[in-house]
Amino acid sequence: MFEVDKEKCIHCGLCIKDCSAKALQFNDENVPEIDEKKCFECQHCLAVCPVGAISVCGKKPENSDKIYFQNPDMILNLIKSRRSYRHYKQENLSKDKIQKLKYMLNYVPTGCNFHKLHFAFIDDIEVMNQFRDYVNKKIVDALTKKPVKAIINKFNRHLKSFLNGEDVVFRGAPHMVVVSTPVDAPCYNVDPMIALSYFELYAQSMNVGTCWCGLAEFCLLIMPELSDYLNIPKGYKASYVMLFGEPDIKYARTIQPEPFEIESVQKGTFKKLGFVDKMKRYFWNLK
Repeated sequence: MFEVDKEKCIHCGLCIKDCSAKALQFNDENVPEIDEKKCFECQHCLAVCPVGAISVCGKKPENSDKIYFQNPDMILNLIKSRRSYRHYKQENLSKDKIQKLKYMLNYVPTGCNFHKLHFAFIDDIEVMNQFRDYVNKKIVDALTKKPVKAIINKFNRHLKSFLNGEDVVFRGAPHMVVVSTPVDAPCYNVDPMIALSYFELYAQSMNVGTCWCGLAEFCLLIMPELSDYLNIPKGYKASYVMLFGEPDIKYARTIQPEPFEIESVQKGTFKKLGFVDKMKRYFWNLK
């Protein structure tokens, strides 16, 4: 799985230095060699080699893209101009944009390089409408005909809107993506959010509107047949949902948010906490 082009290798040791798994070392010929049992296939060695001498996991350096440094002001403007869209054109996104969004997801980071996320795309508005109609009918029935406590607690304040035919959950979006992760994944609670954050920024760079959808995530939780419909593998948890599509509204400027509290920590001393304070910290951290 690990090959070094000896004619190209300059013996700089950067691959060894950057191997977080400590799987690389120089052999007697001063050429990097690998302990495959330690390698977790992050491909850092392939990426860091300045002369392209390393191939790993069947990946060759000539098939990688060059790295171009981006304008930080433009990146900041993209972040500042990000909005949650709740108005969409009732049409399919172009196949080109859909394909680019799917392809990008291969590059999102995961904890321990655990590349087993699953992405279920509804990229056809007719399929989305079928999914939408089923969920909305189930909610209305649970609010009116066969009361379900969990749904009443979540949606009762929207009852009038549901009865008026409003799409409270999906906001009329023509598409959605559901990210799932194995229940035993090392970072199951954060990997899906990281992936959708990357997805959202890349989508909005192409003028594709997005919206984080906690209500749809709740529906997946209480309606297990939805995960089956989406072909989510067994042993996977449907973690979160993002709506997306061609926006039917255009924002003209960034907002002016109230700043978060950001503190620079100074060198100090570690205090010995009392039992009550320790329990409070444990509770807040585990909440």
